[in-house]
Amino acid sequence: MVDTLTIINHPLIQDKLTRMRDVNTPPPIFRGLMRQVGALLAYEAMRDLPVGERSIETPLETGVFPCLDGPNICLASVLRAGNGLLDGALDIAPEAQVAHLGFYRDEETLRPVEYYFNRPPNIEARCVFVVDPMLATGHSAIAAVEKLKQVGAQQMSFLCLLASPEGAQAFAKAHPDVRIYTASLDRQLSDKGYILPGLGDAGDRLYGTIDI
Repeated sequence: MVDTLTIINHPLIQDKLTRMRDVNTPPPIFRGLMRQVGALLAYEAMRDLPVGERSIETPLETGVFPCLDGPNICLASVLRAGNGLLDGALDIAPEAQVAHLGFYRDEETLRPVEYYFNRPPNIEARCVFVVDPMLATGHSAIAAVEKLKQVGAQQMSFLCLLASPEGAQAFAKAHPDVRIYTASLDRQLSDKGYILPGLGDAGDRLYGTIDI
């Protein structure tokens, strides 16, 4: 087990994940399930955000109550499939600002090729949660976090639906300071770099761009 890996075994997440694995789940249902799981993963990953207090007036009296007290939140979506988790994370943290990182996988080398990057200002002062459904070979996730570090991001976590042992180990070796939150550590990678048993290509499942 990778020390920086947290597997979230909540029954609601596991039930939704099983439905997403089903080849017969159509894209509209798949998208809804991913959004729901994205919210649940973000809820767990944000458990340790710093909390302070502030004074407010309720309809009955004035009191001091807990509130977020720390860096602003940045959600960093690895395109295109990361947007499926992003929507759910934004449901519970609508004030978060969003970064987008575009990579495609070279099918020969399985290495990521960057094609797009956009981020909010002052990212070095934000808690960054990188979202990408599949931690397969780990190459795209490693490249995304490295890119964010290059522009100053310091406090980061990585959220995914599924991780392979190979990907989790590679990611932890490259970024031992970044915790991984996932719904499942699956068995292994296929010879083409897909997670087994997995759920197929998350982007294609989200947007219906392949026959399944």
